[in-house]
Amino acid sequence: MKIGYPCINVSLNCRSSKTFRLASYSEERMRLCIDNNLGCLFKVLEYNLHHDLLFFRITSDLIPFASHPVCTFPWQSVYASAFADLGGYIRGKGMRVAMHPDQFVLINALDEDIFHRSVSEILYHTQVLDLFGLDETAKIQIHVGGVYHDKAESIKRFISRYQALPEEIKRRLVIENDERLYDIHDCLSIYDATKIPLVFDVFHFHCKNRGESIASVFSEVNKTWRQKDGVAIVDYSSQDPTKRTGAHAATADLADFALFLSALPGCDFDIMCEIKDKEKSALRIASVIKGIR
Repeated sequence: MKIGYPCINVSLNCRSSKTFRLASYSEERMRLCIDNNLGCLFKVLEYNLHHDLLFFRITSDLIPFASHPVCTFPWQSVYASAFADLGGYIRGKGMRVAMHPDQFVLINALDEDIFHRSVSEILYHTQVLDLFGLDETAKIQIHVGGVYHDKAESIKRFISRYQALPEEIKRRLVIENDERLYDIHDCLSIYDATKIPLVFDVFHFHCKNRGESIASVFSEVNKTWRQKDGVAIVDYSSQDPTKRTGAHAATADLADFALFLSALPGCDFDIMCEIKDKEKSALRIASVIKGIR
């Protein structure tokens, strides 16, 4: 079981997501940002290894404007060696990484332009993980998308578009249940048609479910992960009591986490801690796991 957190390490004084305004695009700015971002990513991975946090979600902003038509800088070839070195470090230390494009990536969008831009963005994420030289356990996680007043038709549109995607995308793509539109059973119906692995988001499940137990749902989700995909990924957070339903907690509720873990005794999965204080909560959750297991 690998424990991780997304994108930013709040204990370090660097960010691997440095960017700039689109109007200021230049090759020089691209080089400066990418140099910073790859260098900081290595520092984060070093920190994680030292603290036994072996799962990390890499920021989508690693390469600024990579999927935008303005980007003519051949970052893939210029930084091929740097990517290979980082990938070698990830593999050699037994770490796992993933990526998660933002909510504007919509495979089932009604607008064809949005769909095509979404594919371009996912392809950029695929290129990053491929340049690292990582196997299919390094996943790209997205939501199903919008409902557009017709959920059944929107699911059909997702399925047909997914099936037409390039293989280099399909080998990495996974979907997660969300807190408003597509619950885990909707995702399982998509799996039946596509065999796309499912990320189980525990918090979203608590927000939107059909009254079933976590154990019964995870048993079905776990079956969607083949050996080449690695063990299942679980996203964990809890409700921020001061905000709207669906807002992630600022720090880990260890009692809630222990209750969740006790519902899945003996199950193997990697945990992405989607909590605002990032590695701080990941470390606290890791200590709970060690105490229970």
